Amino acid sequence: MLLRAHNLSKSFGTLPALQQVSLSVHAGEVVGLAGQNGSGKSVLLSLLAGLTVPDTGELTIDSTLVRWPFAARPFGIEVIHQYPDLADGLDVGSNLFLGNEIAWPGPSAWLKIPHRRRTDEAASALLARLDLDTLSPREKVSNLSAEQRQLVAIARAMSRPARLIIIDQPTPLLGYAAQQKLQELVQEWQRQGVAVLFASDNLDHLFAVSDRMLVLRAGRVVGERRTDATSREELVEMMVSAADRQQLTPTIWALDSYYQAREQAEQLQAQERLLQRDLMAQGTLNRELVERLAEQVTALDRANASLQDAQRRLLTEREEERKHLSRELHDVVIQDLLSLNYQLEEMASRDDLDESARDDVDDVRSSIRALVSDLRHICGSLRPPTIDSLGLGAAIQSFTREWAERTGVAVQLEIDPALGRLPEAIELSVFRMVQEGLSNVRKHAQASTVSITLKHTTPRMLLVALADDGRGLPQGTDLATLASEGHYGLLGISERVALLGGRLSLQNQRSGGLHLRAEIPHPRVL
Repeated sequence: MLLRAHNLSKSFGTLPALQQVSLSVHAGEVVGLAGQNGSGKSVLLSLLAGLTVPDTGELTIDSTLVRWPFAARPFGIEVIHQYPDLADGLDVGSNLFLGNEIAWPGPSAWLKIPHRRRTDEAASALLARLDLDTLSPREKVSNLSAEQRQLVAIARAMSRPARLIIIDQPTPLLGYAAQQKLQELVQEWQRQGVAVLFASDNLDHLFAVSDRMLVLRAGRVVGERRTDATSREELVEMMVSAADRQQLTPTIWALDSYYQAREQAEQLQAQERLLQRDLMAQGTLNRELVERLAEQVTALDRANASLQDAQRRLLTEREEERKHLSRELHDVVIQDLLSLNYQLEEMASRDDLDESARDDVDDVRSSIRALVSDLRHICGSLRPPTIDSLGLGAAIQSFTREWAERTGVAVQLEIDPALGRLPEAIELSVFRMVQEGLSNVRKHAQASTVSITLKHTTPRMLLVALADDGRGLPQGTDLATLASEGHYGLLGISERVALLGGRLSLQNQRSGGLHLRAEIPHPRVL
């Protein structure tokens, strides 16, 4: 075990910031810290970095008891703070190697003369890894933007070998590209056997890189979960203490609009918490209002949970029926038709059959072959034959190739080479989403080209995108309106995405056509 903290507590005056927090970190493990602002994440990391002295508790590093305050670097610990702590009077290169200067060789270990050229070369190499090639190592850090300063702080943590890197919510100062780069670095550190303790308000970032997560609320650890065995909804409920996990639906969903229902439920729960906080001052009437509101929220959660469970069972049973029907058609009906076709072929080869009868037999055989072809197409639609043996990527390639030939609409397909095999339920749901999306294009879009993308945006997130060059959705269209008009394709896609705990966006493109984008969470793909 690399690091172990036991019963850490810290108060500032009469305000308890951390209460009996225990945790452990192993080499090569990424541990995420989740919690609302004020939950104690930064205080905990400050204690582990040796910057703050706790009131009570113990800390061992490599089974050695550590006394506060202590310097983190001799233990192989690097810290990336929420707000970068840089020396404004120095340039970028000097900040990167401050306390670890690249010096000219000399007789004294205490008197070091910085080697400017080698420092610049090493600094440029570090900056290039963060896509800061244009930033000069001689630039004063006081002239940098907030994002550049944070990236310099990250580069400083990379400037020397580390065994544990503590990251305290650095992403608010970083743009999207820099946030993605930081996630890549965390994954690279993990592959190198470096442990990472990562606190963030962005659960997507924690799900993308962590092996397990600790949830803090009001200075206490209220839960610990393996990342692959939890969901955003479960973590959020622990963070806000809304209700018992088993009584809450993991993803609020309803037929008219999953997203609207979830937003309404969250607003109700927020109102409930605000009322509870001021309950003592509001009196008996507000107490009754809170109780009624809590009952309504609980009833809404139960209704949505039941609706989700029923929909999952319905989709599962429908897939099983399709699988059974496809096998029956293929193994019985098609085989019987082929057998009949062979018998007719033998009949047509008889010498005593006149020319007219032979022509009639050939016509029947031609009809049988066409019927077999149609039945095979139906079997493929009911249950793609390649998905069980070769996986989602092969099934989509086969289906889109046949669909393009049949409809005359060109398909541009981009599939992640490292797509790999996913759980059966996810593969089937994604295939049905592509199937329903292409059906919508054929029926309504009047498009000549459609592009399909399947790729991992993180080891735990699959992006499924369909974009066409057709006429797009009319202004003001929502899923409820489409359902009332009998258009169930997009509604079906929305339901599948919601049941998988994903996110769906529909947007008309400026150049014309609809862009459908779904992000589907799944167990880590290594």
